[in-house]
Amino acid sequence: MHIPVLLSETLDLLVTNPAGTYIDGTLGRGGHSVEILKRLSPEGRLIGLDRDLEAIERTAEILKPFGEQAQRLHGNFADMKELCGQIGVTEVDGVLLDLGVSSPQIDVAERGFSFGKDGPLDMRMDCTQGRSAADWVNEEDAEILADVIYRFGEDRDSRRIARAIVQARESGRIERTLELAGIVEKAKGGRRGPTHPATKTFQALRMAVNAELESLETGLEAGLNMLCDGGRMAVITFHSLEDRMVKEFFKRHTVKRESLQQGGERLIVDEPAVRLMNKKPLIATKNECSQNPRSRSAKLRVAERGKSA
Repeated sequence: MHIPVLLSETLDLLVTNPAGTYIDGTLGRGGHSVEILKRLSPEGRLIGLDRDLEAIERTAEILKPFGEQAQRLHGNFADMKELCGQIGVTEVDGVLLDLGVSSPQIDVAERGFSFGKDGPLDMRMDCTQGRSAADWVNEEDAEILADVIYRFGEDRDSRRIARAIVQARESGRIERTLELAGIVEKAKGGRRGPTHPATKTFQALRMAVNAELESLETGLEAGLNMLCDGGRMAVITFHSLEDRMVKEFFKRHTVKRESLQQGGERLIVDEPAVRLMNKKPLIATKNECSQNPRSRSAKLRVAERGKSA
């Protein structure tokens, strides 16, 4: 059973207008979307976006009971303004982004996200476009691979891993997940703890293949600009780079007061202005972590548009 992360905390801070329009930019299995819809009046509306076509198809039955209140659109949340504009929606009361890879993507070996299951080395959230992880590891030079693994995976052995990948592909293309996992494990000197040696490399490749940080940067801007005054954006992250980006984004849009030498003060803010609903990110309780291990690294930040700090 799919368990949405930080569910009650997210809903309590996000859904402030039962008759409003809300965007779930990462539809996934529809867990958050269903619960948002339950809090809406008959006038309320939910638009679910996902770049994974399987997610769009899979949630058809789940959202069917809500009829026209729930709409599903295939596409990257970075393009939410254009996607929602196609159905006549230009302003919303709330935007939710639940980042990272979804459980179904990991569970299905053919998607290529898991180093624990043998499958084609793909990792694309949208299988209809872009380069696969196999293309990345077989075509990029060692310097670029090392940079990606270090930046997105924060692995200090990135150069050693990159050299091992380049050496291995001289004997033929690296096409399978377990093949790559074995190369990384050997490069790191084998397994020494509960965490698989390839964990960080697979995470890094996934983020690079799907341009996740670039999508997040664009999506934050798009979401904030679609909010009505008093509307809120909630973002759940699972990676330190993502959380840092969300934190800095909200900070830039938070009103700051600077004292002037001649007296008085001036306001400094990137428009549109927001008010932070939680200055420190909310994290899962011990009880939630025990029931849903994925929630252990989750952080929730929420900001409201149109209010002075």
